[in-house]
Amino acid sequence: MQRVINPYIFSFLIIIFPSLIMADEPLTLKQAETLAVQQNPGLAATGRQAEAMSNVSAQVGSLPDPVLSLNALNLPVDSFSTTAENMTQLQMGISQAIPFPGKLGLRASVADFMADAAALDVDEFKLRLIAHVKSSWWNIFYLDHALETIARNQQLLRQFIRIAETKYKVGQGLQQDVLLAQLELSKLLDVAIQLKSARKQQEARFNALLNRPARLSITLPQTADESLPALASEEELAELAIKYRPLLAKHERFIDAAHNRVALAEKDYYPDFNLGGIYGFRSGVNPANNRSRPDFSTLRLSMTLPFFTSSKQDHQLDQRKAELARTEFSSQDAKEAVLSEVSQVLAAYQRAKEQTLLFKTGIIPQATQTVASMLAGYQVNKVDFLNLVRSQVTLYNYETQYWKVLAEANQSLANLDAAVGRSVQ
Repeated sequence: MQRVINPYIFSFLIIIFPSLIMADEPLTLKQAETLAVQQNPGLAATGRQAEAMSNVSAQVGSLPDPVLSLNALNLPVDSFSTTAENMTQLQMGISQAIPFPGKLGLRASVADFMADAAALDVDEFKLRLIAHVKSSWWNIFYLDHALETIARNQQLLRQFIRIAETKYKVGQGLQQDVLLAQLELSKLLDVAIQLKSARKQQEARFNALLNRPARLSITLPQTADESLPALASEEELAELAIKYRPLLAKHERFIDAAHNRVALAEKDYYPDFNLGGIYGFRSGVNPANNRSRPDFSTLRLSMTLPFFTSSKQDHQLDQRKAELARTEFSSQDAKEAVLSEVSQVLAAYQRAKEQTLLFKTGIIPQATQTVASMLAGYQVNKVDFLNLVRSQVTLYNYETQYWKVLAEANQSLANLDAAVGRSVQ
């Protein structure tokens, strides 16, 4: 009897384990980016940190909690009576600490700037994550095409072996030609083993970025866009990086927070206040006038006295100013690093782009024609077999290098997007 899969169980599997259902589906680059943004735990952790930081401002910008006090004042210890002594009181009071005007606002501003910096950290992490995903995807794409090129060349070498064997059997070839072709075939098998191992390692790293099991098989599309765009000048890209790179914006928030910390340290030269009130309940009768004893009320205002400024506030202000200078230097250092990164990645992209064009339009077509010509010449004994094999191996190397530099160009393009802070295309 044919078994029917319960549709509810099937739907559950699709929702809970989509990676298992779609494991054999080709994973496009756009899909990989989406999965990484949705599932990467590092990005999620950075987002939760930013969310936590956004809740600090309201806390530090609020007044401290008021203090409620309950007291028994002038209670005689021989009888613990509340009516025996005229000054015995049961008191209830409340007090509120009030920082000097402006301090709470400065503390909230510092927290706001740090929260903004944490949010920019999320943007920076996302940029780097997408760049790593693109780089890993193109690595696997290159390895797939390198393995495909090897497989195709293995077939060609086997054809060469059959041709050499046929010519050897009829006395028109040499046994060493057969052995040479078999040796080159063995070399290709060795390279294939290395590339398969490299792909497995790259696959595990790629799955980690997508928060998927490391052993999950990855299948990429057979083709991808091989066109490489022209980009703006280095000066224009540098201006874009200064404007859009989250890392630089984060350092600006650090500087703003440091300025407010300096202002807050200057406010510490002024006193903080404490305002309170106490109500005292009295029991019993006043013997002097035979009346009930009246209750007492107390109002209290106290303040701190910044007396030891030379050993406390002065040093705190110097500390905050030094931290501000350090933050400004760090910001400048980050800016120079970003501009250097833009320059280096752009140079790498231009180099890979030029090589890709050279291989595609010049070297590979020429090498292909050379192999075809030598094969025809070898069949009529006009070309040495060694040169034929060498020309085919050279063509294989050029084809492999083409896919490698194409991947490198796209990886550089991804790194340039991350360096600038937005798409440069």
